[in-house]
Amino acid sequence: MATVKLVNVNKVYDGGVHAVHDFNIDIADREFIVFVGPSGCGKSTTLRMIAGLEEISYGELLIDGELKNNAAPKDRDIAMVFQSYALYPQMTVYNNMAYALKLRKVPKDEIDKRVREAAKILKLTPYLDRKPRALSGGQRQRVALGRSIVRRPKVFLMDEPLSNLDAKLRVAMRSEIVRIHEEVGATTIYVTHDQIEAMTMASRIVVMKDGFIQQIGEPNEVYRNPANIFVAGFIGTPAMNFLHGVVEKGYFIIDGTGEKIKLSKEQTALLKNYEGKRLVYGIRPENLVYQDDEKFASFSDCAFAIKVSMVELLGDIVNVHGYTGKTEIIVKTGNKYQIKDKQDVKVAIDYNFARFFNETTTKAITPEYCEYEEIEVTQSLDEDNVVIIEQKKGVFARTVGAIKDKIAASKKKKGQGNEQTESDVAEKTNDGKKS
Repeated sequence: MATVKLVNVNKVYDGGVHAVHDFNIDIADREFIVFVGPSGCGKSTTLRMIAGLEEISYGELLIDGELKNNAAPKDRDIAMVFQSYALYPQMTVYNNMAYALKLRKVPKDEIDKRVREAAKILKLTPYLDRKPRALSGGQRQRVALGRSIVRRPKVFLMDEPLSNLDAKLRVAMRSEIVRIHEEVGATTIYVTHDQIEAMTMASRIVVMKDGFIQQIGEPNEVYRNPANIFVAGFIGTPAMNFLHGVVEKGYFIIDGTGEKIKLSKEQTALLKNYEGKRLVYGIRPENLVYQDDEKFASFSDCAFAIKVSMVELLGDIVNVHGYTGKTEIIVKTGNKYQIKDKQDVKVAIDYNFARFFNETTTKAITPEYCEYEEIEVTQSLDEDNVVIIEQKKGVFARTVGAIKDKIAASKKKKGQGNEQTESDVAEKTNDGKKS
């Protein structure tokens, strides 16, 4: 198969919209990489630049070490599976899968061999003579995958291929795609906004927001050690809880309630530069211990009260929604406890799973990044009202940006000059008519 490398790849549309900023990644042969993030974060744009469907504004794309920025899509040796199946309705499953090979004038025997091999992998052999209208949604998606597999490309690109399927079928198809990836051994880049798909399918995840890479890592690493508040809140269902407050003398004091959470020796050492300063205390819902749990006593120094607003029953699991002060809290616990709306309860933090974040930079506080830092921030316009931190551009990006600004200014000035000239001509013409 192939390796894929993106070096400082940027996408700037006409009008100055900067959709992707300095995208850098090395994708190894046979890896299954997932780009994940909210709508508009630049993940599909990046995929389309790899495919050749979008021009790379600046930066480098290398496939197997060869520069492919200006290569036509057909010359990149990739196959793409879209959100829509895009099957030919008048053709059988066999002919849909064989069509691209016929256009390449591949011998008939080779076409038949490849189609039947792909059909066996995809469990489509009984359906080869059917037309798409006689197939289920999952079967159609497998045909779309089969059309890519028969070409034996270097890289598979998948743009939200499961979003048209119902929830149950999506679960089944997730495992199918992983199985197919392992059998075919292809380098695969997969785009989704569904973090569950990312967690269950990827060998590595690329989390994106506002065109910037937020974090790259294995699913469990991203889940356990998120790089910032956005990643911590985006990856995980339900999202991580965030308590704002101040560190004072070995305790974290929660805003709005004044309740104290005891810090361990390791945490106190990590946060030594935050004494008397504000930060964000992050804890996942499953790491909050309900008051009736036998483990509660072990973490009673880290307990605080919440007022229950809603109880969400999910079979053997219950998500308890509540508030401490004005901060929303979600507790994930077993359904054996009788918890009711409007009830006042206590929960304790299993501090072994606590994570801390700088309140203004939103970065995770780690042994490598533990100096107190405070910066001026602006607020985003997205639904979650997440703080955006504008990252500094590289020298090359700034230089190109400056050149573009000069060109735009020159065009504007030239346009104004032309308008003046046209106006003068019109006036002279009118004067001539009058005389």
